[in-house]
Amino acid sequence: MGRPLRGPDPRGDGAVKVVIFCGGLGLRLREHGDPVPKPMIRIGYRPILWHIMKYYAHHGHKDFVLCLGYKADVVKEYFLHYDETMSNDFVLRDGGRKVELLSSDIHDWRITFLDTGLHTSIGQRLRAARRHLEGEETFLASYGDCLTDAPLDELVDDFRRRDAVASFLSVQPNYPFSLVAQGHDGVVTGISDVQGAGLWINGGYFILRQEIFDELHEGEELVVEPFQRLIRSKRLLTYPYTGFWAPMDTLVDFQTLQRLADDPRPPWAVWRQDATPLVPAVGRSA
Repeated sequence: MGRPLRGPDPRGDGAVKVVIFCGGLGLRLREHGDPVPKPMIRIGYRPILWHIMKYYAHHGHKDFVLCLGYKADVVKEYFLHYDETMSNDFVLRDGGRKVELLSSDIHDWRITFLDTGLHTSIGQRLRAARRHLEGEETFLASYGDCLTDAPLDELVDDFRRRDAVASFLSVQPNYPFSLVAQGHDGVVTGISDVQGAGLWINGGYFILRQEIFDELHEGEELVVEPFQRLIRSKRLLTYPYTGFWAPMDTLVDFQTLQRLADDPRPPWAVWRQDATPLVPAVGRSA
């Protein structure tokens, strides 16, 4: 049973548009075996893309621009034929002739499906979405393959008070790798675990102003040339976050998220209010 994508106006006070980059090939997950784009790999009942969108919708941001590429038709088909009964409780009446939903997911979402090319970089996908962001002083963006429970309202409020063009969530990597230090002759001078090295990486959740398009030129990647310019002008922020954040880059990542999805309240599911909320630490640095 599908519902129309255009329902009530999803824009409310403080709500902004959300761009999600979901056009990559997802090569590192080829061992998963499913011929689907990476954002459509299911975590529990729903694709990881749905979980990301639900996170934004929980904070009131329900107007989405999906930058599609690899197997764009799979993403379109999923939402065009979205069945609320497959992921929500419902009551069946009259011998199956009537369905009464006890809850629903996407009836008040607005989704723009934008084909931005098969081999296009994140920066160029964002440039392709520019015409759909006209009039948006501030907007949000994220990759289509990582989950978090970061306090989005706090981050957006802070960003609006600052004189920055862009910001991103920074997180500490949780990879089982070792960092090796060596001399010119190949003699190892030290080995340390990456988790204790104090490293911070781009967590893939962005808050941007329209001025980002003045910095993002043809052929450039978002976090390379434009961010370097913003660093020089001191107009790039990061929000270091030590709460939950998890990518889906490998089969192990996928299996971890699947295991967490079996919990009554997965750590990223901030929309579930029936359990004690998590209040992890969040910091700020320029």
